[in-house]
Amino acid sequence: MKLDLVLSCEHGGNRVPARYAAHFRGAAKELDSHAGWDPGAATLARQLARTLHAPLVLTTTTRLLVDANRSADNPNVFSRWTRDLPQDERERVLAAHWRPHRDAVAHEVERRTRAQRTVLHLSVHSFTPRWKGEVRDVDIGLLYDPARAKERAFVARWARAIANEEPELRVRKNRPYRGTSDGLTTSLRERFGASRYLGIELEVSQRFTRGDARRWTTLRRALVRSVRETLAG
Repeated sequence: MKLDLVLSCEHGGNRVPARYAAHFRGAAKELDSHAGWDPGAATLARQLARTLHAPLVLTTTTRLLVDANRSADNPNVFSRWTRDLPQDERERVLAAHWRPHRDAVAHEVERRTRAQRTVLHLSVHSFTPRWKGEVRDVDIGLLYDPARAKERAFVARWARAIANEEPELRVRKNRPYRGTSDGLTTSLRERFGASRYLGIELEVSQRFTRGDARRWTTLRRALVRSVRETLAG
């Protein structure tokens, strides 16, 4: 089964558009934290795209303005900094900073499925290694829908490929989040059938993305090789 790779990164930066700067006074610490963006995700996504010659749809607007990985009706699509904006302003935010990203990813998938090609959509993220005082025992998370046989098979092969590259890594399936929770891949599964669309979220612990630079470089290269090997297989 040949797969066409499409990459996306929903939390690639913590940029605040000038129009909303006043709403984020006092938010510098939160903007720089995992609440504001996914540190390292854009760097990894760009490297995957460049090395594997795949299209990348990336947003660098902070998720604290609007979360591109949440549905528009999700209570958490807006943060505490923006959920009290007037309704017409929230609609403006969605139109300018949420919908273009999601539409662009859907377009990349749709034009390939129309050509009867099967798409592997990798949504690239990072996660905080400590949550609510507890250390997560996950280094790499592969999120997918277990009910979709092709996603299940791809993740099984990919997990083995990562283990071959980096045996000491703790690779977990559907952790630290569930692959069927609200997200861009989940919404695209509703639009594209299981025979033509595989939606996988890659989650990398920020202990690497914000840790030793050489270790992070080594890990990125290993992840690129693991994706290439799995696609070739």
